[in-house]
Amino acid sequence: MNKLIIIKYGELTTKKGNIKFFIKTLKKNIDCALEGLDYKIEYDNGRMFIFSNDLDEIEKRLRYIFGIHEIIIGYEYDSIDIEDLKKNLIELIKNKELDTFKVETKRSYKGYPITSMEVSRILGGVVLANAHGAKVDVHNPKTVIDVEIRFNKAYIYFGGESGLHGYPLGVQGKGLLMLSGGIDSPVSGYLAMKRGIRIECIYFESPPHTSDAAKEKVKSLVRILSKYSGYIKLHVINFTEIQEEIYKNISHEYLITIMRRMMYRISERIAHKNNCKIIINGESIGQVASQTLTSMSVINETIRMPVIRPVACLDKLEIIDIAKKIDTYETSILPYEDCCTIFVPDHPVINPELNKCVEYEKLIDWPLLIDKAISNEEVIKITKENENFKDLL
Repeated sequence: MNKLIIIKYGELTTKKGNIKFFIKTLKKNIDCALEGLDYKIEYDNGRMFIFSNDLDEIEKRLRYIFGIHEIIIGYEYDSIDIEDLKKNLIELIKNKELDTFKVETKRSYKGYPITSMEVSRILGGVVLANAHGAKVDVHNPKTVIDVEIRFNKAYIYFGGESGLHGYPLGVQGKGLLMLSGGIDSPVSGYLAMKRGIRIECIYFESPPHTSDAAKEKVKSLVRILSKYSGYIKLHVINFTEIQEEIYKNISHEYLITIMRRMMYRISERIAHKNNCKIIINGESIGQVASQTLTSMSVINETIRMPVIRPVACLDKLEIIDIAKKIDTYETSILPYEDCCTIFVPDHPVINPELNKCVEYEKLIDWPLLIDKAISNEEVIKITKENENFKDLL
């Protein structure tokens, strides 16, 4: 008998012709996450098997890897003979508390002489005869005993832990996340990674109007997100001069609209430079003035690169629930202003007009300002292990 971890793929099994690429990428990501540990991995298109003397630590690390449907601690046996299965199951349930249960059998080896239903019936009888007080409940059992029969191996396990699901990180290429210090954009980054997109982040600072604490807060959010990817590059853009020029020269009701248009232009250039295929942001429809459909259309007009908005159709409470789940919420609500919250006018335009934006932008030399901001870009590689952050609380 070998105790091991069994990984179920879930959604990856729908990829058909691309499944080998997806599974190899998942294995590569697992190898990176398990660096420093002694283990062996075997896999095929149906399951991945991890053997180690450090299964508890491996199980913890697997919880942060996208592309895993379920993580299972199970037992592998070299015999698929039904008599051996009966003996092995008796040994496993010897010290196990059982109440209601059912046995579920899967046979990837279709040449096995007994049907799955019959194996479940036989092994269910074994449990009833050897586990005091155990009762069969096929509809809502407290314990499901899973049995998998392969060509020359059998596996028995008692349920598992749900993984993060989604696609393995990197199968869709890279995207650039417009990361503020708020609640929404880190959640968008997480959801993008769940669909297989490796992210880099861009943050716009505006010293002295924004503080060092605000920047450290953003770095801390990146560090939290890096638990799911190992590392993330953060591009920091000094936005002060652009923001001040907009404030001095442009009608205040259009401040946010023009500011966002400049951010999009810069983000597209940074994305192209770093081989990112898309821009990602935390815009949620109707949440603020710059996130009405009209505003998003006028702002988006500045670039040709696709923009995805993973939280666009979620309400604030739904976004907060995800932020709490991924541990970004407490950091996001720290009271440090970013450049999206300073210089906010009392009555920002809700339905901006494109022709007015174009005319207003003629009042500032924005191409020169953008070139200057990009030339002074600061790039920080952040990992979950090696960053030292100030105590923001």
